[in-house]
Amino acid sequence: MTQTHHVKMTTADPSAIGLFGLAIVTFIASTQKLGWTEGLGLVIPWAIFLGGIAQFYASVLDAKHNNTFGTTAFGAYGLFWMGVAMTWFVQAGLFGETLQASADIRQLGVVYLGYLIFTVFMTVGALETNKVLFSIFFLINLLFIGLALSSFGIMEHGMHLLAAYAELAIALLSFYGAGANVLNKHFGFEFLPLGKPFGLITKESIQKGHSTQAVHK
Repeated sequence: MTQTHHVKMTTADPSAIGLFGLAIVTFIASTQKLGWTEGLGLVIPWAIFLGGIAQFYASVLDAKHNNTFGTTAFGAYGLFWMGVAMTWFVQAGLFGETLQASADIRQLGVVYLGYLIFTVFMTVGALETNKVLFSIFFLINLLFIGLALSSFGIMEHGMHLLAAYAELAIALLSFYGAGANVLNKHFGFEFLPLGKPFGLITKESIQKGHSTQAVHK
């Protein structure tokens, strides 16, 4: 008789390290946008290692948890920051003057617009995670609105400030989210509240909405 043994691998929740990576990179990047610090030379390492690798690492671990939402979010934003770092290299002329001279900032605007579309539906998903995460996604929408419009030259100064302050707020909330995830898991109870899901999107509410539409038709 053949016996089958199932081995269960336990993997830690990667939310804290992913949010910490997001917190650090948005914190330092926002200071540059606000003029509190200057240049991008010392922003790039944190964009690559914290914004990029830490979030992508969290994405891989979330995949092991079969968490599609976390895998997609951390993966997409981790790769975003790696792309941003590469963009800064191009703009700084690291890959040569020809590539630097041909850089069109409007192409970045298209990327930001694409990420805005992505973030909108991720924000819908965040409604049923927790209120801190929803607030972070809501602010990321504002960040991409500001980045996209300023890249297209639309209300450039105002949109730059919108992006800067949204990014700073993302950092502060992400620090809180990272701390809450670590301490809540460490203590085994809700030491820092993250806020319950809104409860607006459920299978029952969607079915009820469809039934109502069918009656009206």
